[in-house]
Amino acid sequence: MTVQLTTLSNGLRIVTEHMPGLQSAALGIWVGAGGRHERPEQNGVAHFLEHMAFKGTERRSALQIAEEIEDVGGYINAYTSREVTAYYARVLKDDTALALDVIADILRNPVFDPKEIETERHVILQEIGQALDTPDDVVFDWLQSNAYPDQPLGRTILGEIENIQRYGREDLSRFVAEHYGPSQLILSAAGAVDHDQIVAQAQALLGDMAASTAPDAQQAMYQGGETRREKDLEQAHFALAFEAPGYRDPAFYTAQIYSMALGGGMSSRLFQKIREEHGLCYTIFAQNGAYADTGMTTIYAGTSGEELPQLAHLTIDEMKRAADDMSQAEIDRARAQMKAGMLMGLESPSSRAERMARMVQIWGKVPDIEDTVAKIDAVTLQGVKDFAALQATQAAPSLALYGPISSAPSLTSLQERRAA
Repeated sequence: MTVQLTTLSNGLRIVTEHMPGLQSAALGIWVGAGGRHERPEQNGVAHFLEHMAFKGTERRSALQIAEEIEDVGGYINAYTSREVTAYYARVLKDDTALALDVIADILRNPVFDPKEIETERHVILQEIGQALDTPDDVVFDWLQSNAYPDQPLGRTILGEIENIQRYGREDLSRFVAEHYGPSQLILSAAGAVDHDQIVAQAQALLGDMAASTAPDAQQAMYQGGETRREKDLEQAHFALAFEAPGYRDPAFYTAQIYSMALGGGMSSRLFQKIREEHGLCYTIFAQNGAYADTGMTTIYAGTSGEELPQLAHLTIDEMKRAADDMSQAEIDRARAQMKAGMLMGLESPSSRAERMARMVQIWGKVPDIEDTVAKIDAVTLQGVKDFAALQATQAAPSLALYGPISSAPSLTSLQERRAA
């Protein structure tokens, strides 16, 4: 399997990987624009735009977009994150050209019909309502806002209701003009694909786009803080976060292995101590998320209001203990989990296409899998213990609490426990 990368004269990048033996292909266009690229008055517009992409073009109605892909047994979808918006499809190998034609069409030729905007406005408002009724969604939005207050990176991807209620065609078109230039687009394809054919079709469909430069995203400044909302729920939802390296930081893989050892699986410290030993929760985990210039180690759990103080205190204690007695066996186990998860995922052409797009966006190239594995293998026990010590003592954690939380410890008291 060979990765090939071509850049058109207007700056659009095309990356492919042929995977022998497959009868299908995954392909899509990843746009280097998401929630953190919005100005305050634009919050939620990137996600709104993603929804509108499937609501009709100059050549196809919304129904035709769906039918053309599903008539050949494929599927098409999209998502918006804080740094990327992706439009992608999975089809059989003979239908790759069709899929690329549809995706290019929805990116280049959306009509933004006012009637469809009104319909999708209601859909998004329902999506926001659903998120607000999902406590473990809400606490992560609050956690993000606490970590990066008054910054694009701290705002919700779905947007504020007031914004969604007023967006019109001009708002969508303006965001496209600002952020959907060819140098912000990465066409990625994996599976039963031919690089030269995809490049030729991309040149025909997208090669005449005028080169442009998008504004840079605002630099993230992690600050930390606390949100507490009392509500009559069955469970108290607890989310705690600490600043971590961005994905270009050399310490990125150390942070990943630390979070895996702390709370990444059934054998992890938090799972064993808080669920297995004390029975305080059904769900508890730690994960490490990264952006271009910052990241967060996040811990989440749900428990009863009465047991929330004990759960919070045990979590802090386990973080402190990890800095002292993390073992080589734990590091090796976390390392194996991380490598296996990555390598198993790459057996899917969809995962490969996404990884290539993200690597090109981050590094301008696709590193060899062996290079990534080598970086994971280079993480040392002492490096993880040093990072654990930093996480256990650094200032300004973020805390979000929701539900029956009247007895929950404050952020200040958790800070004091960390320092004890």
